[in-house]
Amino acid sequence: MNVLFVYYVPSGGVETLNRLRCRSLRDYGINGHCLYYQWGAGMQNATDFPVYVTRDDIAIKHILDSGNYGAVVVTTDHGSLERLRLLGYSGKLILEIQGYGPKEVARAQLTSAVPIVSAHASALLNPNTPHIAALFRELFPHIPPFHFNNCFDAGSFAYHATAKPPHPIIAWMGRIEDNKNWREFLHIGRQLSSYYPDLQLWMFEDPNISVPAEREQFLPLITELGLGHRLTIRSNVPNADMPYYLSAVGDSGGLLLSTSKVEGAPYGILEAMSCRCPVLTTDSDGVSTSVFHNVTGKFYVLGDIAHAVAEARELMDDTTLRESIRAAAVQHVQAGFNRHLYAHHFIQMLNSI
Repeated sequence: MNVLFVYYVPSGGVETLNRLRCRSLRDYGINGHCLYYQWGAGMQNATDFPVYVTRDDIAIKHILDSGNYGAVVVTTDHGSLERLRLLGYSGKLILEIQGYGPKEVARAQLTSAVPIVSAHASALLNPNTPHIAALFRELFPHIPPFHFNNCFDAGSFAYHATAKPPHPIIAWMGRIEDNKNWREFLHIGRQLSSYYPDLQLWMFEDPNISVPAEREQFLPLITELGLGHRLTIRSNVPNADMPYYLSAVGDSGGLLLSTSKVEGAPYGILEAMSCRCPVLTTDSDGVSTSVFHNVTGKFYVLGDIAHAVAEARELMDDTTLRESIRAAAVQHVQAGFNRHLYAHHFIQMLNSI
């Protein structure tokens, strides 16, 4: 059976998800293909399955006609459901929501989507994000919903022993846009530097999808906070290289700091956990399946910089707690986000519809 995954751009968590699930599903006789509407930095990541990049209707129709797809999974872009029907696709359409950012945006988008989704969707899919699950129940009571964790390949994306960095490192991953809350990361980093004079800050980002107005404020704030000598910005690092960076952060005595206001199911947190890099995060809804406070990571209250600093210091200074969290996080990723378990759930969904 062939399945097509459709999304706007190959970047960030959705590109990672598509790459992982196409490989995982292939072991069970399902051939995954990907269609993106525009080029993105994720195209640098190696794939061994068909990936198409086009927004042209004629080209998309040719892909649909030649692909013989038993199902098409459309991520976020509900308008594509109607578009694919008009292009002649008559099979099963699944709308997947990986996250919209702010909860009010999710409600507005899904409310506006009701006519199209009700007319064309055979199923709804989401990785156990509580506020999205609630909206599914409220807005689409007659469409079967499926909720299961995204897949992760902990065998290939795992800890790599490195020479211990000479300075503690606080890392951040995301886009320079409001929901990722980059400002809070910089303020927390500035406060932590009072306790760790040699602290280094690493920011991993994709400048191609940042918000221009936010980016205009980014460099001035770095200068205002006096962080230029501490901060390293790493743009579009190939996914295959990230285990080395995250392992180094963990071995440095530092951590990954996730400052997002709302998340669907962030891959950056799973990647850090798998590489024994401790995570401090806001309780941004979708992280509830991966982070359990003082067990697999730590939470701080969104907007409370003093609280974030206190939690970060405990995670960096309490060696016993730190090592317990590092070990438990690896075990949780291996068990809860197992790629074979994902394939099992995905096949159950296809059989059900």
